[in-house]
Amino acid sequence: MPLNMFKDKDGMPRIILTDPNGSSVEVLLYGAQVVSWKNQKKEELLFMSSKGNRKGGNKAKRGGISVWFPRFGDVSSVEEDGLGRKRLWSLDRDPSPLPLSDNHSSVDLILKSSGVYLKTPHLSFEFRLRICVSGGKLIMIPRVRNTDNKAFSFTFVMTNYLSVSDISEVRIEGLETLDYFDNLINRSRFTEQADAITFDAEMDRVYLHSPNKIAIIDHEKKRTFVLHKNAMPDAVVWNPWDRKAKAIGADLGVGDYKVMICVSSATIETPIVLKPCEEWKGYQELSTVSSSYCSGQLDPTRVLYSTLHSPC
Repeated sequence: MPLNMFKDKDGMPRIILTDPNGSSVEVLLYGAQVVSWKNQKKEELLFMSSKGNRKGGNKAKRGGISVWFPRFGDVSSVEEDGLGRKRLWSLDRDPSPLPLSDNHSSVDLILKSSGVYLKTPHLSFEFRLRICVSGGKLIMIPRVRNTDNKAFSFTFVMTNYLSVSDISEVRIEGLETLDYFDNLINRSRFTEQADAITFDAEMDRVYLHSPNKIAIIDHEKKRTFVLHKNAMPDAVVWNPWDRKAKAIGADLGVGDYKVMICVSSATIETPIVLKPCEEWKGYQELSTVSSSYCSGQLDPTRVLYSTLHSPC
């Protein structure tokens, strides 16, 4: 299926994938960042900041979908905090065979540790990422292989900045009753008491042992994002609200917080440990369904408990 590769105005290579129903995905090789995902109506489904430009291709713009590896939010190891999003990836010319359907468009990218300075010893790896669009679904399959002769551990986060009509009209279902770390209160641990997550202030939480499916409901647009994930047990929910948006204003417009929500697939609480030659594989699928409220509840048979089949 169609795959178009070209260089943008900053001279950075990017790839556009399209599937037969008209959906499309745009990917930068710098950081393997997905910067656009459009449905068949050409509606943009991802949020990208209205501010912040790359300087010589060396700065990732806030938004879209990014992979954070081998550390996430680790101030003691700034170089390795989100290393994967700070490097130029290559096309993987020898991808491992994975099941594929006929009606898809995909690209395989690779990042190797060779030639990259790392403070952590014995962190030798090959990171492969398959990005696939099929039937309007955006599928990402990350794989990390330990190429050293000693074991190493890492955390992993796939940040998903989703475009919404108004953050005040958004609710998240699937995280009820879970424990979470609140990053606004020194990573204190709490248990979620609400029936669903809603927003009226800044939020930065890591929900632990979350289900494989999470629903992000945009009441005003009557649209629900369905996040389906495997091998990533945690979920990060973040919105900066107005005060934090102003504080990080260099790469986020003041009003941008109103039209975005970041819900991420993650492995944070318990790092992944790989023995020599061992490989970890994750899975994330984003899709959308039309939604409406019935007594304040989303129809669970359509979203949270439905069976989603992967075409990739």
